[in-house]
Amino acid sequence: MSKIAIIGATGRAGSQLLEEALRRGHSVTAIARDTSKLSPRPGVVSKNVDVLDAAALQAAVAGHDLVISAAHFATIPASAIIDPVKQAGIKRLLVVGGAGSLLLPTGTRVIDSPDFPAEYKAEASAGAVFLDTLRQEQDLDWTFLSPSALFVEGERTGVFRIGQDDLLVSAEGKSWITFADYAIAMLDEVEKPMHSRQRFTVGY
Repeated sequence: MSKIAIIGATGRAGSQLLEEALRRGHSVTAIARDTSKLSPRPGVVSKNVDVLDAAALQAAVAGHDLVISAAHFATIPASAIIDPVKQAGIKRLLVVGGAGSLLLPTGTRVIDSPDFPAEYKAEASAGAVFLDTLRQEQDLDWTFLSPSALFVEGERTGVFRIGQDDLLVSAEGKSWITFADYAIAMLDEVEKPMHSRQRFTVGY
């Protein structure tokens, strides 16, 4: 059993990561600006933290075995997560990534394709910067897990494919993963690390 801090634990991805961690018997500190929507339950400690308050975040994650960040990229720079985690003495950081930095068969990034939705550009661009920042990180044992192009609500099947840097597309031409199945892939990585200091991806 690990002691896990989840940043952004009330979001769609974060809440599924919380559920999956509890299902596997880990203890979780759920960190968000407002954790009031989380019901009190065994194995969870909720902490209200403004992630941009470095001292508060450092204090919240201190003493954990690892941190999973499900924070949005566009409003929270990489340093706002990475620096407090390192200063708290945490060695392992797993990040809920984005699909924008994954590669298409042409070798170009998804975000650079002409039909990439403009409304997701800022978040995807910031996610790519976060990944680049991690790739220059010398101290942390980091992992960045990119979902497929469509990251959606849906059932927990436990049946999916794992890839590295290329966008996964199903035989039907669809690139997608549910939050629940994504959470399985992330917690698998927590328990049996296979992608230390790497990005990988999950999809059907």
